[in-house]
Amino acid sequence: MKSKFKLAAILAGALSISTNSVSAEELSVATFVPPSHETITGALAWFEKELTTRSNGELTLKVYAAGQLGAGPTQQYKRAVEGVADITFGIAASTPTLFPKTMLAILPGKAVNGPDSTRRMWTVFDKYMADEWSDVKVLAVGNPAGGMIIATKDVSTIEGMKGAKIVPWAAITTPVLQGMGAVPVQLDPTEHYTALSTGTIDAAISSINNIMPPWNLDEVANYAVVNTPATFNPVFYVMNKERYESLSAKHQKIIDEISGMPFSMQLVQAFHDADEVALKWKDEKIAAGELNVEWIVTSDGERAKMEAAAAAGMEAIYSDYENRGIKNAKKIYEALNK
Repeated sequence: MKSKFKLAAILAGALSISTNSVSAEELSVATFVPPSHETITGALAWFEKELTTRSNGELTLKVYAAGQLGAGPTQQYKRAVEGVADITFGIAASTPTLFPKTMLAILPGKAVNGPDSTRRMWTVFDKYMADEWSDVKVLAVGNPAGGMIIATKDVSTIEGMKGAKIVPWAAITTPVLQGMGAVPVQLDPTEHYTALSTGTIDAAISSINNIMPPWNLDEVANYAVVNTPATFNPVFYVMNKERYESLSAKHQKIIDEISGMPFSMQLVQAFHDADEVALKWKDEKIAAGELNVEWIVTSDGERAKMEAAAAAGMEAIYSDYENRGIKNAKKIYEALNK
């Protein structure tokens, strides 16, 4: 009898160990950016800390950076849907047909920076945009600002814009750039360096921090232009829906609590902070006479001309949406810009 009790105790102990083991979950994360990128060192680090702290170490992440599970931003959403990784980071504008209503948050309007634009987007996200993301569990959608035009020619005036081959942050802004007289050229962000160096393009709309390492766009440009109408670029962390649903209710609740607005603000703040670092770096380089580009702040008068041209391009965008069966595009845009 004693040996039976002993065996039962051993089995109970083994079961307890097995149960604890099952409750621990490692989630794989695929991203095309390098490990030093702010979306990893800032936003994802925050998400991981929250996960591990709230779950007492039961939820952890394993990051596959620099395209280890697939290069470039274009297929990242698909990789999440198909379960290539549990979580992926990507750029929504790389697959704009999947997110037409979300793309309206890219356009210039009342938002002054990335955090402001992200807050505006999340006030209307559930009402107007969530259905576009129904194939995944949305963890974060942030909207960093394209606050700089990095260029080989001076595009700080409406006259300088005319005929300039400029890469927008998203194809949706093509009519806006055309209204300014520019020639939009579609390229992946990872191609900007080479395209500027070879003369394939004259300029690219970019985050300010791309002027410095690891992107180093200052090496292949002559001008960095700021104070032009800001456009934005929704980026995301999403999770495979089946993987999320396979988690315990406890673990799902933890993810729910930190997803959406909290993680989105961390994501966009990582870009915003990187831009602030870049601005300080720029000032130090200028003081030392070492900045490779001329830093130009567009005058308020020229910016007003650009804004008027951008506004004229909006009607073409609304018309295109109407032709695609999205009849409330203007309503969504106006909701974003209250």
